[in-house]
Amino acid sequence: MSKPALRISQLTSALARLEEVLAQPKNSFMRDSAIQRFEFTADLAWKVLQSVLEEKFGIRANAPKTAARLAHENGLIADLPSWLSMIDDRNLTSHSYDEDIAEKIYAQLPRYAALTQILVKALG
Repeated sequence: MSKPALRISQLTSALARLEEVLAQPKNSFMRDSAIQRFEFTADLAWKVLQSVLEEKFGIRANAPKTAARLAHENGLIADLPSWLSMIDDRNLTSHSYDEDIAEKIYAQLPRYAALTQILVKALG
């Protein structure tokens, strides 16, 4: 299995787990679980972009925002502003914990899951 194919498989699994928790009734435990699963999913999403860019286009992208911008330039993703927002929110979750930020990010998770689903379908 190629590196991009392996990463896409991992992303598909992580996305399913994120969607699973988002389907549950919200409480603080489910919110925090969803945010943790979002972190895994977002990390894998940019690494998928990185792998596909390198294998398909010969382009190296060593940072999430660089990967998103290059993926957009090469037609892999359409909604660059939402991808950049997802990366920013992922960075917020890993550097500090704040209830207000957690609530704001949780509210965006269905949108980020849908964005990732588009990528998985496009590459699948």
